[in-house]
Amino acid sequence: MIKEIDFHIDELEAMKKYPANLSYIGDTTLLKRKKISIIGSRKPNQYARYKTEELARKLSLSGVCIVSGGAIGVDAISHKASGVNNTIIVAATGLDKRYPAINKNLIEDVENNGLVLSQFAKGSPSTKYNFVLRNELVVALGDILIVTYADLKSGSMRSVEYALKMKKEIYVLSHRIGESEATNRLLQEGKAKAIYDIDKFVKEFGAVKVEEKRGDEFLEFCKTNPTYDETLSKFPSRVFEAELSGEIEVKNGFIVLA
Repeated sequence: MIKEIDFHIDELEAMKKYPANLSYIGDTTLLKRKKISIIGSRKPNQYARYKTEELARKLSLSGVCIVSGGAIGVDAISHKASGVNNTIIVAATGLDKRYPAINKNLIEDVENNGLVLSQFAKGSPSTKYNFVLRNELVVALGDILIVTYADLKSGSMRSVEYALKMKKEIYVLSHRIGESEATNRLLQEGKAKAIYDIDKFVKEFGAVKVEEKRGDEFLEFCKTNPTYDETLSKFPSRVFEAELSGEIEVKNGFIVLA
């Protein structure tokens, strides 16, 4: 059910103009959590995909809520890796639409377990300007901005402009020459800091220390929607048992709790 936000969100004061209306589906308590925004290309390379997944998952396990825009590529990877109960999707359409259609199931899962926000009225389509406004909201919600892969003149760089105006720290993954040229340029210009060690980064920005064992370690791990291969490597015997018992399902190469 679509509802209206009826309380003030301090983080959004950083925007050029506080949203006149803000609707949501899901759990608004996530807005009270420590939040980090992760954005990037719709077509990241394999290295960026893997590192984005690792970064979002480990930040989530450390108590950080991941914010992104629900698009394909880096956005979707971030939402899935953080676990649908610990992520916020900021939509570029009215909440009666689930855009892009390819992410329909992901968006629905986040509606049921996490939080989906929009500053657009029902029926609002996906327009170029809506994406710009959506990006500003994504950046405003996070304590910092992480860009894991971006090409020059990409939409991600518009988000970087917002972060610079809001005086938020910007972090990027380290990439080889000729790859993710936009983030490499940010490093060259001194506008961003590189993440060289994900565990060290998470230790610095995580909200809480993760206990080694929290109830059923396997099920807690699966809540973060890890890849099937990663889960199989970490819990080789438990994976098959859980599949047979119906505790988990494998969707598009990722583990989800049934």
